Amino acid sequence: MPLRTKDRVGAVRRFNRFYTRQVGLLGKGYLDSPFTLAEVRVLYELAHRDVAMASEIAKALGLDAGYLSRMLLSFQKRGFLRRKASKKDARQSHLSLTGKGRAAFAKLEAKSEAGVSKMMARLSPADQNQLIGAMACIESLLVERAEPKAPYLLRTHQPGDMGWVIHRHGVLYAEEYGWDERFEALVAEIAAGFIQKFDAKRERCWIAERDGAIVGSVFLVKKSDRVAKLRLLLVEPSARGLGIGARLVDECVRFARQAGYRKITLWTQSILAAARHIYRQAGFRAVKRERHRSFGRQLTGETWELTL
Repeated sequence: MPLRTKDRVGAVRRFNRFYTRQVGLLGKGYLDSPFTLAEVRVLYELAHRDVAMASEIAKALGLDAGYLSRMLLSFQKRGFLRRKASKKDARQSHLSLTGKGRAAFAKLEAKSEAGVSKMMARLSPADQNQLIGAMACIESLLVERAEPKAPYLLRTHQPGDMGWVIHRHGVLYAEEYGWDERFEALVAEIAAGFIQKFDAKRERCWIAERDGAIVGSVFLVKKSDRVAKLRLLLVEPSARGLGIGARLVDECVRFARQAGYRKITLWTQSILAAARHIYRQAGFRAVKRERHRSFGRQLTGETWELTL
């Protein structure tokens, strides 16, 4: 049953409360320091700019100009901040941290890194990767992107891609579903067969890239003269929610029609909810279900078909 708007808002607020406790934002000062979180954010901006202007920092952090001005005055009185009048505009000042200011920030930075390292150390490498992927997903969904820039691009395969396909299938299915190395072996067998018997007129591999990194893949291979098989659909956790999976499947359907196939078939598992949703939206229908034990797990395999 879909969550109500009130429940969705409550879930976000609950996560915010949880995370602020985790990273130590609820005390009187950030990480038990004499600085508020807002002051630390301003110190961070100053520390990572050779020179800056108050208007730039206010825009970057979304701070009220008057509030920021009072904060900068406090930093100056404490010996953390240096001001130098701009030669181009007398109303503006170039801001930079003094040695004392940089030392104060370095202490905060070290304490923050130590706290995060301690938190991450409790997790396995697989859980750490899952956490980072989830954070990247949250950021990608909430950030305001510039529309002109395409979020991803698709291309055909090239040397080196099969290694990525095999590796990422092995890693992600082990992390997310607990499948063992026999699944990776199956993917390696499929990828090798694709390269060795590749028919460019009737087969295709699509690779999705985002910001120069591979984030997804899918294959369409010949099963018979009239039937094509969709295989190895994968989207990286950091790129999920962008419509890449649906686009990859749409490309398979378009190419299959162009190549003269009459049907597309695929084999998936009942636990792969996101993939099954994509197949259903593309018009595929499950025609067979069978329980089996593979990859170290008890699974229910499903055969899906799309008549073209």
